[in-house]
Amino acid sequence: MSNLSMTTVGNAGWIGYAGPKKEDAIKFYADVMNWQMADLPMKDGSSVPGIMVGEGPIGGFSPEPADVAAWTIYITVEDVDGATDKARAAGANILSGPLDIPGVGRITTMIDPQGARIAMITYESMQG
Repeated sequence: MSNLSMTTVGNAGWIGYAGPKKEDAIKFYADVMNWQMADLPMKDGSSVPGIMVGEGPIGGFSPEPADVAAWTIYITVEDVDGATDKARAAGANILSGPLDIPGVGRITTMIDPQGARIAMITYESMQG
């Protein structure tokens, strides 16, 4: 089994949940997936519920509610701005970004030409 880092280019380095009933979702997934949860501190002093596997987080639950519950997979890319330009040129609908999330990195969220939602991220630690 591979043990890739979140910052490995091409890796699905993070999963994120957003929905209208975050607390219900946290309980459901903790019970069903046997996930351990921990508060992950953010740069602004707030925290988000993180999904822990072993010693590290693999994902989290958005602090902002969403009208429709959905998971988003974050794929690590070397240059989120360049990848966003390529995605747009290839027919993707860019929902947000590229934008900076302090303490995290630079992110774009899109709908691919086939209709699937996905995000790309370049972590702060990767930026020169």
